Amino acid sequence: MKSSNIGGQAVLEGIMMRNGGRYSVAVRKPDGDIEVDIRQYKSIIPWKTPLKIPFIRGIFNFVDSLVLGMKTLTYSASFFEDEEEEILTEDEARKQEKKEKLIMNLTVVVSVLIAVGIFMVLPYYLSSIIEKHTSSHLVMTVLEGVIRVAIFLIYIVLISRTKDIKRTFMYHGAEHKSINCVENGKELTVENVRMQTTVHKRCGTSFLLIVMFVSILFFMFIVVGNVWLRMVLRILLIPVIAGLSYEFIRYAGEHDNKVINVLSKPGLMLQSLTTKEPDDSMIAVAIAAVEAVFDWKAFLEEEKTENEEEPVEEVKEKVEEKVEEKVEDEIEILSIDDEDDGEEDEILNALDRYFEAPEPSDEEKKESDT
Repeated sequence: MKSSNIGGQAVLEGIMMRNGGRYSVAVRKPDGDIEVDIRQYKSIIPWKTPLKIPFIRGIFNFVDSLVLGMKTLTYSASFFEDEEEEILTEDEARKQEKKEKLIMNLTVVVSVLIAVGIFMVLPYYLSSIIEKHTSSHLVMTVLEGVIRVAIFLIYIVLISRTKDIKRTFMYHGAEHKSINCVENGKELTVENVRMQTTVHKRCGTSFLLIVMFVSILFFMFIVVGNVWLRMVLRILLIPVIAGLSYEFIRYAGEHDNKVINVLSKPGLMLQSLTTKEPDDSMIAVAIAAVEAVFDWKAFLEEEKTENEEEPVEEVKEKVEEKVEEKVEDEIEILSIDDEDDGEEDEILNALDRYFEAPEPSDEEKKESDT
C-alpha cells in the first residue's frame, strides 16, 4: 500500500481534506447539497525550516492541526446556525473576521489548557494519592499512565453517546475509507470506498494513544522530589513527546512491516471507538473532499506504472541469470570434451606410431632371435 500523503478530519456534517499546500472542506448542507470550499493552507509558523526538521516539525504540525481543525469546524458549523445572515459592510465584515479569529485562537488555547489539566495534571494527582503506599518510582509512573489512558477511554465513550458526535464519528470513518480506497489502488467510487476499512495508521486517535505511551517512557526518567517541579517538567515535555509521537505516526503511515503493524495495533483498535460505518451520503461527501485537492486518477496511474516496471526488471534479472548459467554449463561441457579429445589423440598417436613403424630387416631379426 503506497502512502498518498493526504489527511484530514471529520467536521460537523462534513470532512476536511488536506494535501500539501491546499485543503478542502466538504459539508452536507441542510438542503442536501454538498458545499465544497477550497483554500490555500497557511501555517501559523512563518518559517519553513522548522517544518522540515524531524521531531521539531511534529510540534508545529500538532499546533497547526489544532488551529486548522478549529477553523474548519467553525466553518462547517456556520451552515447550521439558526440566525439569519446579516448583510455587513466591508469594514464590518473585516472586524467580524478579526473577532472570529480571536475567538478561535482563544478557543484553541483554552482547549489545550483543559486537555493538559484532564490528561496530564489529573492522572498525576490521582496516582500521587497512593504514593505513600509504595516507594517505587516505576510503579507510580506506570500507574499514572494507566489512569491517563483510562480517563481518555472514558472521555471517548461518553462523548460518543451524543447524536452529533455519533454522526461525526461516521464522517470520520468515511474519511478513512476514502483514503484507504485510493491507497489500496481502487478507483474513488462509492462502491469501492464502502468496501474499505474505517481504520488508518495516520489517524489522530492513534497519535494521542502513542503520546500517552511515550509519556510513560519519558516520565520514568523524571526523578524529582519537588511535586510542583515534577508537574512543570511534565508539562514542558509535552512538545517533545508530541514531536516524537508524530515521527512514529509518520513513519508507520509510510511503511508496512511486522514490527510497525504490531506497534500500530493498539491505535487501530482504539479507532473502533472514534470511527463508525458511514452511509453512502457521507461517503459522497468524503469523495468530494478528496477530489477537490487530490488527483487520485493520476496517483493510481503512477502506481500502476511502477507496478508494471517492477516485474519487467525481475524478468530481466531472471533471464540474465539463466543465460549466465547456460554459458557456464556450455563452458564446462566444452572443457570436458577437450579433455576427452586429448585422451583420444594420445591413443591414436600411439597406434599410428605402432603401425607406421618400419619392419625390422633380416639381420635385425637374426640378432633378436640370437
